[in-house]
Amino acid sequence: MMKFNGVNHLAMATGDMDRTIRYWRDLLGMRLVAGLGGPGYRHFFFQISDTDLIAFFEWTGVTPVAHKDHGRPVKGPFIFDHVSFGVEREEDLWELKDKLEAAGFHVSDVIDHGFIHSIYSFDPNGIPVEFSHNVEGADIRKDPRMIDRSPSEITREGPEPQPGKWPPVTRPTTRSEWVTYPGAGSELYHGKKSS
Repeated sequence: MMKFNGVNHLAMATGDMDRTIRYWRDLLGMRLVAGLGGPGYRHFFFQISDTDLIAFFEWTGVTPVAHKDHGRPVKGPFIFDHVSFGVEREEDLWELKDKLEAAGFHVSDVIDHGFIHSIYSFDPNGIPVEFSHNVEGADIRKDPRMIDRSPSEITREGPEPQPGKWPPVTRPTTRSEWVTYPGAGSELYHGKKSS
């Protein structure tokens, strides 16, 4: 079975890349590891961890979104609530809280969710951001928990992927058919610019 190794990158949008760099690189300390761009277009990547990145497209006319409290229900078309970044130590959570408040960003109290402790804030683009520390001895990845009082039949099937729920692959792509095409960023390593 295939195994995922993390979030390669989350892709967000901004109308002000410089302000975004100040927040993600200089305030949070995430390294700026790649930058693509040209007139009217930039796409920059910040390192979250050894395997995870967050990226931003800078598009003219993008404005910060209005703040919506993390997890507050909405109606109508909607695709994103918030993103949570893990920190190694409980002390890191409090250090982040102090840094964000000193920089003028609203930050919630530290909230105990049982398996994580979290703070909530917003980046300069209005993106709802959570920072979380895993509670010692409470790892839902190793010991999944479900306390939904009225779970659906599908939920009752448990935490493991259920085979046979989707059509099987009947003709896998052979290695001889594997072809990749240059895209934005290929010039960083191959010297070729995408068309």
